[in-house]
Amino acid sequence: MRAIFETLFDIFYLLTVLSVGIRMIRNSKGSAQFQLFGWMAVVLGAGDSFHLVPRALALCTTGLDSYAFQLGLGKWITSVTMTVFYVLLYYVWRQRYHIHGQKAVTLAVYTLSAARVILCMMPQNQWLTNHSPLSWGIYRNLPFALLGLLVIVLFYRSAKENHDTAFRWMWLTIVLSFGFYIPVVLWGDVIPVIGLLMIPKTCAYVWTVLIGYAAMKAEYKKEN
Repeated sequence: MRAIFETLFDIFYLLTVLSVGIRMIRNSKGSAQFQLFGWMAVVLGAGDSFHLVPRALALCTTGLDSYAFQLGLGKWITSVTMTVFYVLLYYVWRQRYHIHGQKAVTLAVYTLSAARVILCMMPQNQWLTNHSPLSWGIYRNLPFALLGLLVIVLFYRSAKENHDTAFRWMWLTIVLSFGFYIPVVLWGDVIPVIGLLMIPKTCAYVWTVLIGYAAMKAEYKKEN
């Protein structure tokens, strides 16, 4: 039952974010903001597929232990693509609110992103085994969490200051995604049931993508 549910959920998730992302890219009408948002969704779905597809195969066949290499490689790739996702989201913020300058903020985004990617590339992570150490899970996620916190603050403040109803909950989707993700990093290996929090975490990302898509449709509807 778990294998069927997870597999169907993952298929729904990947098809949703990829199809919405592609649609946004194709229908962006030259809008840098929505084109970026579309690419952000595609990066999210494509990156997660490297982990979710092997996971679905593992659950439906011989089990997770038999796919340690594929799952580890998928997590490794996803850790990088998720970092790219937040960099793109940062530029969506800049485009949407017509931000100029802010070099210190941009430097912080790139510094945290670089730190995250470098830490993810360290062999101590032991990605391709079943025994990835908790300590390195914490190390590589510290700059990632700070990057997420920075993006949360930026969207919260800008949406409030600009009375942006379309993006008023963007900050909350990111809060929820990290809120569900952090317990999995800390206790997922010790208490396997905590891994189920990845489902609402994934739903939070779907919400993120749908906010952008709904905003695009609403803006183009006004123009017509």
